[in-house]
Amino acid sequence: MTSLTGRPTTSLPPLVEPGAALTPAEAERYSRHVIIPDIGAVGQRRLKNAKVLVIGAGGLGSPALLYLAAAGVGTLGIIDDDTVDTTNLQRQIIHGVSDVGRSKAQSARDAIAELNPLVRVQLHEVRLDASNALEIFAGYDLILDGTDNFSTRYLVNDAAALLGKPYVWGSIYRFDGQISVFWDKYGPNYRDLYPEAPPAGSVPSCAEGGVFGMLCAAVGSVMVTEAVKLITGIGESLLGRVLIFDALRSSWRELKVGKDPDAEPITELTDYDLFCGIAPATEPADAASVDVAELARLLQARERGEADFELIDVREPGEFELVRIPGSRLIPQGRILSGEALEELPRGKTLLLHCKLGGRSANVQQALLKEGFVDVVNVEGGVLAWVREIEPDKPVY
Repeated sequence: MTSLTGRPTTSLPPLVEPGAALTPAEAERYSRHVIIPDIGAVGQRRLKNAKVLVIGAGGLGSPALLYLAAAGVGTLGIIDDDTVDTTNLQRQIIHGVSDVGRSKAQSARDAIAELNPLVRVQLHEVRLDASNALEIFAGYDLILDGTDNFSTRYLVNDAAALLGKPYVWGSIYRFDGQISVFWDKYGPNYRDLYPEAPPAGSVPSCAEGGVFGMLCAAVGSVMVTEAVKLITGIGESLLGRVLIFDALRSSWRELKVGKDPDAEPITELTDYDLFCGIAPATEPADAASVDVAELARLLQARERGEADFELIDVREPGEFELVRIPGSRLIPQGRILSGEALEELPRGKTLLLHCKLGGRSANVQQALLKEGFVDVVNVEGGVLAWVREIEPDKPVY
């Protein structure tokens, strides 16, 4: 099947039926779409009638929401329960300096209204979980998932599959981006690409590992391209393909992904934190911890010669250079988990571990306990808690 321009089109039917005829104001606003034969007035009316849910008004959600609004998608839903902070502004272009401290969902809504007041925006200022995903998703034709954690990705996948809905997935990390379309009704879903979640802590989030700000625009714009193609029924979608972008090399490559014939069907939602190893089935009895106030007292006691311990920072060198807790020693998580740095850790001394938020150091703590280390303590809240409560003049990231 080919388009009027001779290019191949997808075999998937248009996702959305055409809405009402375009008003003169809409015809003028969207004229550059309407004059494209593949889209035309009918395609634009499909966009007008579409309801698209964007999960997260962050790095990928920012360009996605702006371009969806500019394209004339009639209803946009936003799921986000976070607030804007200064570190977001390096890449989350839908927010500005005046939005710091505001709800991300409300900030995004106002930016959309300024760009295109014809778009209806529905806010879901909640944390997406298994208790509300099906109810929220049911009100939309298409889902865009730009989250940066595996538990939410599996949740989105399973909820979309149960409801028979397609979703566009995007992922970014440092200089690398990935985009695909998953639709269990017609092809592979996310579990066909990643049957098992990676070990907890093995893949840092953007907050922990960093992200090249401009990468968000490149990946987010492709996500919207896929959404518009699905809604209007034009082109060849990324269903069954994963597009991979390397920003450092400015190169794109493609991987094929097929449906696993032996995979168990998705029949219900589950505990995704447990599935991804984020929430242990039971809290280990030997998982000792201290808060940053206690750490400050311990560091003062060590200076007086009244305490003896090692404070180990398990973050990456770039994070350590940006901000650190005085008296800490850097040994990145990867070197410890691989076994490379085990000899650098004294077994006869208390080890206090910290990272940015406490997650990576908790993983290292459990690994060291399994290796026979006895007195290993995790610092709750990590560097961020230290800066907020002990040294507020230091930067956060």
